Amino acid sequence: MSTDAFPYLTRINVLYAAGEIIDVPALVAANSHPWYNQTLCEVNQSVVRLGVVQGEYHWHKHDAEDEFFYVVSGRFLIDLEDRLVDLGPGQAFVVHKGLLHRPRAPEKTVILMVEATGIVPTGNT
Repeated sequence: MSTDAFPYLTRINVLYAAGEIIDVPALVAANSHPWYNQTLCEVNQSVVRLGVVQGEYHWHKHDAEDEFFYVVSGRFLIDLEDRLVDLGPGQAFVVHKGLLHRPRAPEKTVILMVEATGIVPTGNT
């Protein structure tokens, strides 16, 4: 599934190599898109992504990969079929592979994500 079909700014290119300093506040300040996602670096067989988000993502799932979300600032909601996960700064949550979910942010929110290198950010559905 192509990320071009969605109204998100999703950059899956690796922005920083091992050994480089990553200035997260500078990246946050330089971005104005309401749903921005940038791969920062690779760590073993995973990537670390920065999200600067506000609004709703679509319902989706990842058949073969878990997703880890860590809230740096703001408020991050994850709708699941049977409950709502409500995260604030310093809190994190793992969405298990195959679980249908919809991320939302009622205000500008900064998150870090850890995912498998080959994950398709928009999901399998």
